[in-house]
Amino acid sequence: MSYAQAAKPKLHRMKNLLGFPIVVAAILWFIMFSPWTAPRLNFWWAMLFSASVLLIMSAVFGRDWRPQFRLSARAVVIGLVSAAVLWGVFYLGHMLSTMLFSFAQPQVGAIYGLRDGNSHVWIALLLLFIVGPAETIFWQGFVQRTLMQRWGSLSGFVGTVLIYSLVHLWSFNLMLLMAAAICGAFWGGMYALLKPRTLWPLLISHAVWDVMVFIVFPIG
Repeated sequence: MSYAQAAKPKLHRMKNLLGFPIVVAAILWFIMFSPWTAPRLNFWWAMLFSASVLLIMSAVFGRDWRPQFRLSARAVVIGLVSAAVLWGVFYLGHMLSTMLFSFAQPQVGAIYGLRDGNSHVWIALLLLFIVGPAETIFWQGFVQRTLMQRWGSLSGFVGTVLIYSLVHLWSFNLMLLMAAAICGAFWGGMYALLKPRTLWPLLISHAVWDVMVFIVFPIG
């Protein structure tokens, strides 16, 4: 048996791993957001590192990526329109939450406080070209796709939304948790419903929305 033949079963087992990448992502998000570790870090450099790790894990543990990257004019339109729709959802949600909950505005302000002392141009470029695409490729292109193949479309979608929301738990920021759940459900639903199933609309939507809500048209 050749080395290449012997390596194939090991590579196949590696491609089927899902728990390890999710645990790594959870640890990275804990480090970035927990009150014990976050004050010791520059959030944006930590985010750059974490997003890079997500991309590497997606490449190592994922497979059959080519069909997921079908670019078309339709994908671009869906991505841009969905980003605008999601921004509108958050704008209305912010208005309602600040009227109903006294803690809403301070918690939203804490999220926007992450921009303090950093170049907005640098943050926008990071969100547009690294963070948004990396999160989409990892959470939808790898995690959700794998769970949908194993558990079925609905259970895979729900499982991904729950995991994506829970990795933000250690921020102890309810508004951030709600934002993660809404975003996870929005983009996860897009991924589950799109035919053909392609990542480009989600990549564009996630990246553009990040820049809109955090830099160009902040809501808090």
